[in-house]
Amino acid sequence: MAFVQLQDGELHYEIEGPADAPVLVLSNSLGTDLHMWDAQIAMFSKRFRVVRYDTRGHGKSVVSHGPYTIEQLGRDVLGLLDALKIQQAHFCGLSMGGLIGQWLGIHASDRLHKLVLCNTAAKIGGPDTWDPRIETVEKGGEQAMKDLGAGAVGRWFTPEFAQDHSDKVKAVTDVLAATSPQGYAACCRAVRNADFLKQVGSIAVDTLIICGSHDSVTTVADGHYLQNHIRGSQLSDYYAAHLSNVELGETFTLRVTEFLLS
Repeated sequence: MAFVQLQDGELHYEIEGPADAPVLVLSNSLGTDLHMWDAQIAMFSKRFRVVRYDTRGHGKSVVSHGPYTIEQLGRDVLGLLDALKIQQAHFCGLSMGGLIGQWLGIHASDRLHKLVLCNTAAKIGGPDTWDPRIETVEKGGEQAMKDLGAGAVGRWFTPEFAQDHSDKVKAVTDVLAATSPQGYAACCRAVRNADFLKQVGSIAVDTLIICGSHDSVTTVADGHYLQNHIRGSQLSDYYAAHLSNVELGETFTLRVTEFLLS
């Protein structure tokens, strides 16, 4: 296992692929960890130096005192790049990872080659969405995290995928159940408070937006908002729910690879 030392703890990461290949950073969604990208690694690591990490509060990374902010999570990425002596990288983030990508595109575009924003939005929900979940997790602790898994299946996957690939669904929901309640609630607050509606227009790096037609969390309309405000951006819309990379597998990987190498 590999870690970089941040100011207040360690960030867990894995790095795979040729040392001289372009760097691609992968950023996980809320309630998952770096293993959410397992289906992409075999293909990505042939063409890229892939750096995937556990966002603060998740996986094996530090669970520091919350609440967190998307700026804080974005600066964690910059700290990771600095520690690995990487000046520029492609960045691909999904949901919360997509918010982190937007922050980087707005505030640290000099560190990015290209940007991929998956199943995300300039603003994801509000207090009505997030506050009850935060309260439930903070009161219920580990049991509440386990209970979240049942509800997450319907948001994260289409019914067909959930039925036909129960092993993949279980692997992801098991990670959610094992996520630190403290870290999860702190990241919920970061997502709740993030609002880039008036800032995404300043993103100048080449950007691909990926949407799922059955994503009820971050809709295709949210994707079109990003496309309409990020000059020159591309949008790909697939039959998938929120965790499109897991559900689409190779289709997702090929589309991202095509964009990054074009």
